[in-house]
Amino acid sequence: MFQNHCGEFGRWQLRHFVLTSLAWALEAFHTMVMIFADRQPDWNCLSASSCHGRSDVCSLQPESWGWVGGRHSSTVSDWGLICGEKYKVGLVHALFFTGCMIGAGIFGHLSDSFLGRKGSLAVVCALNGTLGCLTALSPNYWIYLFLRLLTGLSTGGVGLCAFVLATEPVGPKKRGIAGMSTLYFFSVGIALLSGIAYIFQNWRHLYIASSVPSFLYIFFVLPFISESPRWYLVRGRVSEATKVMSTIASSNGKHLPDGFLLAIDEEVSKATNDDLTYNNVQRLENKNAIVKSIVDVVRSPITRLRLFVLVAINFLVAVVYYGLTLNVVNLKYNLYMNVMLNAVGEMPSFLITTMLVDRFGRKPLTMGTMWFSGFFCLMGSLMRNVGVWKVVKMVCGILGIFGMGGTYNLLFIYTTELFPTVVRNAALGCTTQAQHIGSILAPFAVILGGYFPFAVFAASGIVGGVFVFFLPETLNQPLYDTFSGMEAGIA
Repeated sequence: MFQNHCGEFGRWQLRHFVLTSLAWALEAFHTMVMIFADRQPDWNCLSASSCHGRSDVCSLQPESWGWVGGRHSSTVSDWGLICGEKYKVGLVHALFFTGCMIGAGIFGHLSDSFLGRKGSLAVVCALNGTLGCLTALSPNYWIYLFLRLLTGLSTGGVGLCAFVLATEPVGPKKRGIAGMSTLYFFSVGIALLSGIAYIFQNWRHLYIASSVPSFLYIFFVLPFISESPRWYLVRGRVSEATKVMSTIASSNGKHLPDGFLLAIDEEVSKATNDDLTYNNVQRLENKNAIVKSIVDVVRSPITRLRLFVLVAINFLVAVVYYGLTLNVVNLKYNLYMNVMLNAVGEMPSFLITTMLVDRFGRKPLTMGTMWFSGFFCLMGSLMRNVGVWKVVKMVCGILGIFGMGGTYNLLFIYTTELFPTVVRNAALGCTTQAQHIGSILAPFAVILGGYFPFAVFAASGIVGGVFVFFLPETLNQPLYDTFSGMEAGIA
């Protein structure tokens, strides 16, 4: 349909893709804001003699030192989350990702069912903006912790809804490049957040500044985004799917033939060529919705192994990706610059993998980027955090992010191609949940410091690359709508 009548990636798809993918920047804001809001600020002695040469703040009297920039620069300085209370910082991060894990499953199912891709995206953006502003008003640590958990619930649905909504209307030959380009928006969001955090160095002001864009997206961007025609089709809303397809075709300078056939792959696979010729002059009426869930993914022998392997891979990818991102607090350099460099360091990996994904395929690139990241993390674990080695260790971290950023991006397009439309978001939600489980554990590895974080990241990258062997290649394969269509296509 897209190749013959609509255009695989014309003007309509480009506009739709850019507007939808802007939501990734919002996810970056709500996810990475804790790097700045929960940082430990610098401190200084209030008098030359008050510290007596001691460099550990935990060994000093409270009245002998003070926070640089004031008490309200971060949650750590505001509520004294240091020394014996330091674990509470990791707890905030862990509960946020716990919320993401739960939210990915909830909104993955809702976006496949009655709420749709666009409806789910609107809901999560509204929740993120509201909860982010409420977080800025937190009177104490425990309210803050609870609100970050709730923010995680909504944030978990942003990326998966935006990704599927952006890539489903794209033709098969352009889908890989389009899918590989979505995370540019996430990285740009992180880089922008570094600048916003530099301007708003009060953590409460920062939460408001990073939450307002979610409301702007709902009012000024979302009205210009269309629902996925594939979702309309599997929900039995054929007339609405037809309307969207007609709009795509006309916007791209093409047109749909009179009385064309619009059907899911299950219907096409059951029909003969004569049936299709006859039905081609008839417009299909609305049909009953096809409803499936993650249970059906596990029941199918084809998708069961794919799901289990992808869950393991996504877990390991998240440990490395979020661990390296959060580990900037252990590198003795400017925090804002480190975060921006990590974000910029990801972007070349997106470009390179985008250029190579349709030449070498999803499987070898996923494997290679994981091993690339694992190697440099292994090198980083052998470096001391002093002198010139501190710079070398930072470079190893950036190269680790470079490799795992490419993997992270590849996995989204790879996952969507391995599952049919009726469960695509549910499967993506399940693998995203696995990512968030890894994200929950990553902060605790970071808190331990020393060589330990890089060693964990190295092992995760290398083992994850091995798991990729168990997945099939999906290069130039069609997007299936149903399990029956997938089984017929593979047979």
